[in-house]
Amino acid sequence: MFSTRTRHLAFAMLCLAGLARPAAAESTLIMYCGVDENWCRAMTTEYQKQSGVNVQMIRMSAGEIYARLRAEKENPQADIWWGGTGDPHLQAAEEGLTEEYRSASLPKLRDWAQKQAERSKYRTVGIYLGALGFGYNTEEIKSRKLTPPACWADLIKPEFKGEVQMADPNSSGTAWTALATLVQLMGEEPAFAYLKKLHANINEYTKAGAAPAQAAGMGETLIGIAFQHDVIDVAIRGKPIQVVSPCEGTGYEIGSMSIVKRGKHPDEARKFYEWALTADAQKLGAANRSYQVPSNADAPIPPQGPDLSKVRLIDYDFAKYGSSAERKRLLARWSTEVKAGAK
Repeated sequence: MFSTRTRHLAFAMLCLAGLARPAAAESTLIMYCGVDENWCRAMTTEYQKQSGVNVQMIRMSAGEIYARLRAEKENPQADIWWGGTGDPHLQAAEEGLTEEYRSASLPKLRDWAQKQAERSKYRTVGIYLGALGFGYNTEEIKSRKLTPPACWADLIKPEFKGEVQMADPNSSGTAWTALATLVQLMGEEPAFAYLKKLHANINEYTKAGAAPAQAAGMGETLIGIAFQHDVIDVAIRGKPIQVVSPCEGTGYEIGSMSIVKRGKHPDEARKFYEWALTADAQKLGAANRSYQVPSNADAPIPPQGPDLSKVRLIDYDFAKYGSSAERKRLLARWSTEVKAGAK
């Protein structure tokens, strides 16, 4: 028979073994997020609260996420790519970086969101729509007695030399949309002639697409090229900036969501995907100062956003400008002929 002391010692060792036993693994989702930081954090926090899943979110521009997925192709580090302009999502789909997934919620989405899924062979889906434009600092325009810009053509005027800011299309989805928009609006050769003239007026090519709107609001630049909802956000925060929908017409984005191919947590990626397409999840955009049109038809369109019925939108060719070959070609030409050119 065991002594009382021996039995107590054995019991204590069993207890310690139980403490040492690892707890059940916590569900995890790794998300690359391509929208404004506030919206990224709101999506992360709300989903964690509702699901109990540990969401590890990394915020980057759409072009940066696309480049990172390409670099990580053999060993993917993310599970879901949520937000950012749709063209890089289409390019990632074409290159097999993202998984095919057909959500049961597709019929609940607006037509443009469903078409985004169809053209990608269901490797991405539209989650919001936003129109391109620019904003100008109203106080600076007034103090300098300048005529406010209303068209793309105005941005290359001599009086705006060194006073225009836009992002670099190599890193920014916003700026890629601008490059693709101008090529479609003007034709490629006239567009590059325009971009070379615009280069003379550019004071900085920023990394992030929303940065020029913020800089214009702060008076750090006179004009910032950005999505109109980003300009409106700066204005709502009390900065002296006016949003402009260019008179010649403008392009637009279909912000998208994709499941990363061979991500380490595919089940959690699909669960998040379904949640992110619900009307309640999409309401978080406007609640966090992002005023794009949500893709779920039951989600209200933010009244603060631009009235798209009054915006002259071009017939944006997402198939062509969402292709890897066209992206590579136009970015190489822009980098060589425009960015590297003399001012």
